[in-house]
Amino acid sequence: MNNGINVNSEIGKLKSVLLHRPGAEVENITPDTMHQLLFDDIPYLKIAQKEHDFFAQTLRDNGAETVYIENLATEVFDASSDVKHEFLDRLLHEAGYRPGRTYDGLTQYLSSMSTKEMVDKIYAGVRKSEVDIKRTALSDMAGSDAENYFYLNPLPNAYFTRDPQASMGVGMTINKMTFPARQPESLITEYVMANHPRFKDTPIWRDRNHTTRIEGGDELILNKTTVAIGVSERTSSKTIQNLAKELFANPRSTFDTVLAVEIPHNHAMMHLDTVFTMINHDQFTVFPGIMDGAGNINVFILRPGKDGEVEIERLYDLKAALKKVLNLSELDLIECGGGDPIAAPREQWNDGSNTLAIAPGEIVTYDRNYVTIELLKEHGIKVHEILSSELGRGRGGARCMSQPLWREDL
Repeated sequence: MNNGINVNSEIGKLKSVLLHRPGAEVENITPDTMHQLLFDDIPYLKIAQKEHDFFAQTLRDNGAETVYIENLATEVFDASSDVKHEFLDRLLHEAGYRPGRTYDGLTQYLSSMSTKEMVDKIYAGVRKSEVDIKRTALSDMAGSDAENYFYLNPLPNAYFTRDPQASMGVGMTINKMTFPARQPESLITEYVMANHPRFKDTPIWRDRNHTTRIEGGDELILNKTTVAIGVSERTSSKTIQNLAKELFANPRSTFDTVLAVEIPHNHAMMHLDTVFTMINHDQFTVFPGIMDGAGNINVFILRPGKDGEVEIERLYDLKAALKKVLNLSELDLIECGGGDPIAAPREQWNDGSNTLAIAPGEIVTYDRNYVTIELLKEHGIKVHEILSSELGRGRGGARCMSQPLWREDL
């Protein structure tokens, strides 16, 4: 498989994809921590792993290499003890620890493991009962929640590999994530991208060291020159404008258009790809609930302006905006749940709009969204159904669980 990144569309034949297999972190969610960890329920790990393995095998059966972020991180830290120690220092620093008893105890505890065990433990979280640390000073503690059972909180959202980073053309964004529960995930990405030989010389369009937020579920690659980005609960308009400037100015970027789509800012529709995905050259899934009663939605077309600035054009019709930026005379918007007032929001909640294209007109999606699936088939889409009873409890579907690294160019 070719090294580096090559993602110039949402629909080119998928050749390599980044995944994370759910692990012990999922069983470290409790009813008291669900909200903090961005979950609405607690998946049953044994079944979630079987479902994820089924998903990964479906991708492999259709010609995609499956690459696991936890394995890449292990390879990076095994290759250099200096990088490993620097990463641990950054991880603990971002968790609120400074040199002292707790910092030193956690460093010693994690460093004593094999690298693979250390990486797995970072995802799973470090319980206070695991490490013998005599806490005698407030400066040794992270935060103010002394009742927290963890020194390092688990990362149960990590199987949604779409969000910490986003492949875009030949480069990647490494994302400043909105909530603390997910921020360590993109720290892992940062170290993998900077140190793994597979990604040598890969441009980083935007790193995670910013104050404004962006997440990969809001970043869609419509074609080699056009990116769609959601203005959402987890991605700010300021970030989009700054990223547009970088893409327009960087000589290694082919992008000259950004389509910013403003969606409701809530947990049910946290990212653009939970309500809108591209599945063919001229076909998209969409949840009608993102538009008002008249069918309007705020859409902004960003293009290069004078003196490095960005010109912005505002529209109110998503279909018209897509036709304009993609130079299409017609396109097919396929409504989640058929637009039915009951089926549509139910299936959107269960990620009926969160489809992963593995080739033009060929997608992977959760089997539970049968109304949407039948409609997609009626529109000529080839559908691969994957299991979803436990994975779906995390509020993310096939696109959320995958980060393409390489797609064939159209």
